[in-house]
Amino acid sequence: MDAPIVDFVSKYAKANRIRFHMPGHKGKKVLGFEKLDITEIDGADELFAPEGIIAQSLANASYIFGCPTFYSAEGSTLCIQAMIYLIASYARSSSRQPFILAARNAHRSFVNAAALTSADVVWVYPDSASAYYSGVLSAFEVEHAIMKCERKPDAFYITSPDYLGNIADILSISAVCRKHGVLLIVDNAHGAYLKFLPESMHPIDLGADMCCDSAHKTLPVITGGAYLHISKKAPSFFLENANKALALFASSSPSYLILQSLDNFNAIYGEYKKALESFIPAVYKLKNECISYGYNVISSESMKLAVSAEDIGYTGDELASDVVDAGIVPEFYDRDNVVFMLSPYNGIESVQRAEDFLLSREKKPSVKTEYPEIPRPAVKMKPCEVIYAQSEILPVDECEGRICAYSVVGCPPAVPIAVCGELIDRVVIECLKYYGIKECCVVK
Repeated sequence: MDAPIVDFVSKYAKANRIRFHMPGHKGKKVLGFEKLDITEIDGADELFAPEGIIAQSLANASYIFGCPTFYSAEGSTLCIQAMIYLIASYARSSSRQPFILAARNAHRSFVNAAALTSADVVWVYPDSASAYYSGVLSAFEVEHAIMKCERKPDAFYITSPDYLGNIADILSISAVCRKHGVLLIVDNAHGAYLKFLPESMHPIDLGADMCCDSAHKTLPVITGGAYLHISKKAPSFFLENANKALALFASSSPSYLILQSLDNFNAIYGEYKKALESFIPAVYKLKNECISYGYNVISSESMKLAVSAEDIGYTGDELASDVVDAGIVPEFYDRDNVVFMLSPYNGIESVQRAEDFLLSREKKPSVKTEYPEIPRPAVKMKPCEVIYAQSEILPVDECEGRICAYSVVGCPPAVPIAVCGELIDRVVIECLKYYGIKECCVVK
């Protein structure tokens, strides 16, 4: 498959033209990539009104993913904003107030997009979860939540995989949503690679109406590259208004470095797929060896290893410190868990090095900790009202009884413990303190 954006920019860079256009570096070497960093000059096309090389590249991506696919140079955050806008606009086109049923462990970009579009949100909590940013909902729980609603939701929104690598049963959940006439929207930011498994586990292939992928998280794409996918079975309204939705929230100067990276993946996806299939056994071996040694392996997805080392005597913080000292940098850690994101580009040797290190840890008495209760705060104000309210920042212990003005969140995982408009009670405060959050932004 060709890479028209890459080809255009490469040809332009070699032509050594005088650049009386943006960016200000004029193609001169500062960090080394500048010759390939251009703006929307003649022939470079326009991201949200594509007719040339970007349109060709998007056609390639759409072929690969088997559905209409759009690029984001601003990560999945832009795609999530666009998806929520499309849902809200679709509801309002039929004179309905937008209403989204959502799994609680949503990224803060979902919360902000719902506030900006004045969409009503009702949260669905899993029956059990070890962390506020995790917890998989079953199809039964989703159906129960839909049936409890006073009016039918326009969409159900879920994050899968979550930050600990847990994958929801999207196939069964999509069947439930279809049964009740509810659209299914998936934040698949951590799962772009799921399309390229021997048997695809990509949300669109499993029945989702829309989803986002952070290409840069799991594919050989530079930071900021992402996809918005729209199912062929979704309402035509989404496809017809997708570029409008993306352009509403996006910069008018998208990074052509990121676009080249997304474009280049189209040309190499076949070799990536083969490399992924060859790499999976090494990851499975790593997981099995960790389990045998005494680690609690949490993640179910193929390219993520999330472990708790409490049973062999380490907190997440302690294990992460040792891992970093050994020259291995994890994606995320907290008091309980350490998360490693893997890719075929790590190579077998790196996986073996991680395995050797993890299995060399001296076993100590277990350090069982008491997880904090997962908060379910009461809603006191609508997020669309709160975002315009005056606010102040206070120490966590002084916030009991106050209304959250801005989603209290650590990044990563960027999942709010308290959402704007919710009451900060003692359960919220204890959870914030457990995860090391010292201050809150509250309504004055």
